[in-house]
Amino acid sequence: MRLWSLHPAYLDAKGLVALWREGLLALKVLRGMTKGYRNHPQLERFLSVKDPERSMLYYLYWVYIEAVNRGYKFDITKIEKNIKCSQLKVTSGQLEFELAHLKNKLKYRDRERYLKIKNKRMPRPHPLFIIRSGEIETWEKML
Repeated sequence: MRLWSLHPAYLDAKGLVALWREGLLALKVLRGMTKGYRNHPQLERFLSVKDPERSMLYYLYWVYIEAVNRGYKFDITKIEKNIKCSQLKVTSGQLEFELAHLKNKLKYRDRERYLKIKNKRMPRPHPLFIIRSGEIETWEKML
């Protein structure tokens, strides 16, 4: 499961579809509707807030918006619209790590998208997150 901290606009088609699918899985986990993934490190930051489900819905809403902007047909009925929640913090080191990870994937999967971001140093975060200075997050599994 990869719940990117960077803005979904950086993802290629496969990455955006995977993020939607994995975000929906994460939502099920947060709702207690699965047996697996309950202790997945990617969920730690959501579980640390007052209303994890609301934060995940907001997260998924922005993935949906990116899909619509690209002309994709994601099913909005799987989430709620107009969710509001407090922003979560993400470190600058985490964003840098994720950007490098994405660049490595895009080199082989979507060369055109890779060329658009290859010189980028600090990506915009997903709208759920605000950047704070720091190293890679403790919940990140090093690849």
